[in-house]
Amino acid sequence: MSFKKIGIIGAGTMGSGIATTIALQNIAVHLVDTTQASVDQAIVNATKFYNRAVEKSKLTIDAADKALSLLSVSTELETLKDCDLIIEAIFEEFNVKKELFTKLNAIIDDTVVVATNTSCLQVSDLAETINNPSRFLGLHYFNPAAINPIVEVVRGKKTDIKVFKKCMQFCIMTAKKPLACKDSYGFAINRFFVPYANEAVRLYDEGIGSMAQIDRIARECLGLAAGPFLVMNLVKPRIMYHAQINLAAHGAFYGLSDTLAKNGDSDYIFEIGDDDSGNDKDDAIIADRLTAAALFPVLQSLDEGVATAADIDMGASLALRFGKTPCKLIDDLGVSEVERIVGLIVNKYDHNMPKSVYKAGSICK
Repeated sequence: MSFKKIGIIGAGTMGSGIATTIALQNIAVHLVDTTQASVDQAIVNATKFYNRAVEKSKLTIDAADKALSLLSVSTELETLKDCDLIIEAIFEEFNVKKELFTKLNAIIDDTVVVATNTSCLQVSDLAETINNPSRFLGLHYFNPAAINPIVEVVRGKKTDIKVFKKCMQFCIMTAKKPLACKDSYGFAINRFFVPYANEAVRLYDEGIGSMAQIDRIARECLGLAAGPFLVMNLVKPRIMYHAQINLAAHGAFYGLSDTLAKNGDSDYIFEIGDDDSGNDKDDAIIADRLTAAALFPVLQSLDEGVATAADIDMGASLALRFGKTPCKLIDDLGVSEVERIVGLIVNKYDHNMPKSVYKAGSICK
């Protein structure tokens, strides 16, 4: 049996997007935030989304009206009492989430499934803040949640396998593609995307290329529609800052670039400019290092069993629009070339060479 009423906590970009997409699947959604203005704006945003879909003939007027009727909002956590799945989508700070889950413990039954939309914290750590952690897991939606098809379904150390499987099925029933993940900082997708973007900033910090040049090389070597600086501006550099900090447990390579460290949590964007010119030598260095920064974390993830090669490539393609998906690229490059490229990180940061390097050519088989 699937979930009948979904509660979403947090009416920001992610929470409202998740609510918008679930209501489209004829499931009742109740959205809660601390201010009336926030939840009212979420309804406005959902209405605009449905209206645009109608204008583009992607949705009928009746379907749009039905979806909107299934969305309800409140500023009181107590109104989540009759939900059977609650998804938390608030600020990415452990203590803030801990405070929320402590309050939730006193409101909902211990059998209600609770999920976190965290992109960078460990699910197992958050699970310890809630009663009966066996019903707790990660459901990490990607921005924009109303459109992006990928959801990382993260099983914590104490997550009941039945809860995990039910949530995998829930994603499918709500028109998403679930990506099964082992609990690990960054999960499967941000594990490589965030350090790849961080490496782009390092290259700029070291004066090897301009932001526009680095974006151009990224598009060329990884088959991307948008380079790392443009993407970071869209998601906000401070989000990348927090995500990179949480990856530090994976080793020295995952340390912050100078610019991200300097600007920290401030609200800024990168001034990319238009000059993407360079020279063959610098272009080659940029290509190698961006490729290494994407492939090294993937190879580590494969060693650790975080996700399958097929799922990593599915996420890279559908969530991030990588034209050259990492696992296929590893196979196409072959052992010698992957060892050379990844060696740039292994040698500089004193990491071990991932064992999966030597499976290049058969990773996707």
